[in-house]
Amino acid sequence: MRLVDRFRRSSYSVACVESTPIGAFFGNGAPLIPLIYSKELSMTKDTTLSRMTNSGVVAVLRAPNGDILGDVAEALLAGGVEAIEITFTVPGAHRVLEQVADRLGDRILLGAGTVLDTETARVALLAGAEFVVSPVVNLDVIRLCRRYDKAVMPGALTPTEVLTAWEAGADIVKVFPSDLTGPKYLKALHGPLPQVQLMPTGGVNLDTAADFLRAGACALGIGGSLVESKAVAAGDMQRIESLARQYVDIIKKTRAER
Repeated sequence: MRLVDRFRRSSYSVACVESTPIGAFFGNGAPLIPLIYSKELSMTKDTTLSRMTNSGVVAVLRAPNGDILGDVAEALLAGGVEAIEITFTVPGAHRVLEQVADRLGDRILLGAGTVLDTETARVALLAGAEFVVSPVVNLDVIRLCRRYDKAVMPGALTPTEVLTAWEAGADIVKVFPSDLTGPKYLKALHGPLPQVQLMPTGGVNLDTAADFLRAGACALGIGGSLVESKAVAAGDMQRIESLARQYVDIIKKTRAER
């Protein structure tokens, strides 16, 4: 579905978008029309965050070709993973977001990752993203997501970066790259900053997932150890579904310990 078709299905109307391709929404880097959401197509931010933290996993999807990512998303959902992040390193990421949104609708929580600027954030939201993830703290991206009541998860590493992101309005702070720091560092962050919702990304695998949760993670950002590049290349959706189930089981068992 093209971006403007989302407006046609909306309870609102915008006269200038009829049959308009995505490129026409931007002139010299500035949007020509406001970003408008359908009440029928867009869930509330509170719903997004509740479903995400209850599920406990955000699957990070990267691939040299986005054509298969709809199948990957469906396999993840079959394995119990609802929150799916499609990064803007994927060629034609906005089209992939549209395709996955049309295919799976609100059965999943669809988000956009590797969002470095407000232009990319706008395109992502128009394409159907319900949350935005970044590897960095970009205050303008946080403001834009808050303006449109969408969940935003900037990346930070140091205590100063984490608190800066939180005070700017981050809903969850992505602790990245956690493969360099591990669960002990997350626990050390969580101690003086218990109010901040932390999601480690990088270094989360079947061996470390439980330790990250015990250290205070509200959810886990998991990329290649869940969405294995070999499985994606081979079209092995059973492998991806199986891994998803294993992570979901770890989260349930670990949370039951509390």
